[in-house]
Amino acid sequence: MAAIGFDNLKYLTTQSEQIKKRIAQFGGKLYLEFGGKLFDDFHASRVLPGFEPDSKVRMLQQLKDDVEILIAINAADIEKNKVRGDLGITYDDDVLRLIDSFRSLGLYVGSVVLTRYSGQSAADAFLKRLNTLGIRCYRHYPIAGYPSDVPFIVSDEGLGKNEYIETSHSLIVVTAPGPGSGKMATCLSQLYHDYKRGVRSGYAKFETFPIWNLPLKHPVNLAYEAATADLDDVNMIDPFHLEAYGKTAVNYNRDVEIFPVLNAMFKKIQGESPYKSPTDMGVNMAGSCIVDDAVCCDASRQEILRRYYAACVDRLQGDCDAPVRKLELVMQQADVTPDICPAVSAALLKAETTGGPAGAMVLPDGRVVTGRTSDTLGAASALLLNALKAVGGIDDHFELISAQVLEPICNLKTRYLGHRNPRLHTDEVLMALTISALTNPLADLAQQQLPKLRGCSAHFTVVLSDVDEKLLKSLGVNVSCEPKYETKKLYHK
Repeated sequence: MAAIGFDNLKYLTTQSEQIKKRIAQFGGKLYLEFGGKLFDDFHASRVLPGFEPDSKVRMLQQLKDDVEILIAINAADIEKNKVRGDLGITYDDDVLRLIDSFRSLGLYVGSVVLTRYSGQSAADAFLKRLNTLGIRCYRHYPIAGYPSDVPFIVSDEGLGKNEYIETSHSLIVVTAPGPGSGKMATCLSQLYHDYKRGVRSGYAKFETFPIWNLPLKHPVNLAYEAATADLDDVNMIDPFHLEAYGKTAVNYNRDVEIFPVLNAMFKKIQGESPYKSPTDMGVNMAGSCIVDDAVCCDASRQEILRRYYAACVDRLQGDCDAPVRKLELVMQQADVTPDICPAVSAALLKAETTGGPAGAMVLPDGRVVTGRTSDTLGAASALLLNALKAVGGIDDHFELISAQVLEPICNLKTRYLGHRNPRLHTDEVLMALTISALTNPLADLAQQQLPKLRGCSAHFTVVLSDVDEKLLKSLGVNVSCEPKYETKKLYHK
């Protein structure tokens, strides 16, 4: 069983309690800007072993009688058809996906706001679509001089011209499909309109990373820098917190840079600012729930290494802006080298001895298994079968899928489906394994081991196909690859 470094149950309790305290602080209404991913926060689960990917949503479910979801989307992102890289869907489609997801969990979605709206035709079409679906919609407009011209921003011509979003609950969770969607501006707009209407309300921010009460160069915080290397985010000591309290706290550059402006806005809107530092605005309790720092440090270093390999692959595939150099600096700060992952050296050795692409995986008990390319199986497929054998206690010489099953599938691919490569991808291997399980008890046993691969690290000596990488990640396997293609072809999709 993998080591645990984070107490998830404690987190659910302490986090919800902290948010309740913040609601009470402002007289019963709080706009909570939710940064990062509400659903499927796999980065947090990788660097904080024990953190469940759906923890944030489960925490909100504990407060569901108080919660109202407000989704912000930048109208310019709709116009340019912006796509979420992790899901491959447009931001406007993701809004609908988020609404469905929240509703399925019993959480109330109040409305959608289009920020920076200036009459874009695609935004108008989306508004019409939402109205047809019965979803309340609002428009917020670009404000000249935002965020620096505070007197104009905090006026009837600035925030005042935005449409006021009617809400009915005490905790308004402001979320979005991705960064740059205008969550903070939406919260400020609502504070301004509430003040004009005599409604007491407040603002707070929920960002899991960086963790404010861990050291600046703690591996967990450095892993956040690695994850956001393409955004140029930098962790830093919060100078406002240090000046106000004489205590060190970690924040990141964008919040530190914008805080004086936010502070001025709070004072102009409400007469005084409730916060003395950007760290004060946060409600994150993750740092208080780490129960084994060494486990989290090791997991974070592994994550930094994976981020580095991913950036190297991006650069190979033509992304000239891939932040490889920045990740190299983060690796130096966190004392990370490829040697920290046993799968890397094992995969490279297997490739050297077999003369072809290979992979290796670190199993939950620390054992390392390898897989090589053959006439019928790619390296990822071979590694997957070998890993299932190992965790299931199945001797290596036993056959899970007979040649009588494999060869006809390979023949089908090349003879009838137009593939040049007969070798089976991981999804095809799992289909074949499922069929074999009908008559082969060992195949059935192997299939039952799939959940045990979640959290394992695997490394490959060539860039995987999209199919193989996606399937392994869906199984919860943490994948990295050498920035090298199997062939010298120019087109590799």
